[in-house]
Amino acid sequence: MGRCVVTNVGPTQESDLHVSVYADGEVSQVGSRVELFEEIRRDRRSEGLSIRELAERHKVHRRAVRQALASALPPPRKEYVARPRPATDPWSGVIDAWLIADKDAPRKQRHTARRVWQRLVAEHGATLSEVTVSRYVARRRVELDLVHTEVFIPQTHEPGAEAEVDFGEFYMTIAGQLVKVWMFVMRLSHSGRAFHVAYGTQAQEAFLEGHVLAFQHFGGVPGRIRYDNLKPAVTRILKGRNRDEAERFIALRSHYLLTELIAA
Repeated sequence: MGRCVVTNVGPTQESDLHVSVYADGEVSQVGSRVELFEEIRRDRRSEGLSIRELAERHKVHRRAVRQALASALPPPRKEYVARPRPATDPWSGVIDAWLIADKDAPRKQRHTARRVWQRLVAEHGATLSEVTVSRYVARRRVELDLVHTEVFIPQTHEPGAEAEVDFGEFYMTIAGQLVKVWMFVMRLSHSGRAFHVAYGTQAQEAFLEGHVLAFQHFGGVPGRIRYDNLKPAVTRILKGRNRDEAERFIALRSHYLLTELIAA
């Protein structure tokens, strides 16, 4: 099985983590309450931690710990009846219509909270305060998904903690002929140092050998690997993101004691 090896010891541009941040500054939390309960129950069983220790570790109330130990399923959330807002309720439909119409208006022509209040007073004879209108407008813009800011947060990685692997096709000219080949790339997330090796096949053997050569080149094994495409190591795709992995890939992981593998 022929191959050509190309190494790159210089840093490359760091990848960005793309997240969505809304007007109130909150970022959606990864995971669920069921997963939290699972972690609490596992820590109790494996380490015998007390309720107080579990609450401190997972930063939850002791009541939540007791609920997790009593059942793997969190209790249903209470439904609260929306409290009436007598000051803004008569004008909520008018305000919402103005805010929704602003989606198609030029930015400088969109309503500010002050402008909404001024129109309510002048055109509808409303007798509510500007602060009340400002609070309602701020809340409704978020609820109507009218305020959505996308930001990019640079990732940071400890040395040797993570590497990224890609195994994709490209074309190169060999002896005057345009030939389709597959490039195995492993890039260290901290330094950007990368290892490349090209194969004439996309077979599993090439994918596995690329790992071995990369580990030899770097002189070590990263703590975890993030894969852009794990298809060569998968025998069957199951429901969701679950996969049946090939035995040889599992053996490779076991041999090098890779503690975590993340399929992107």
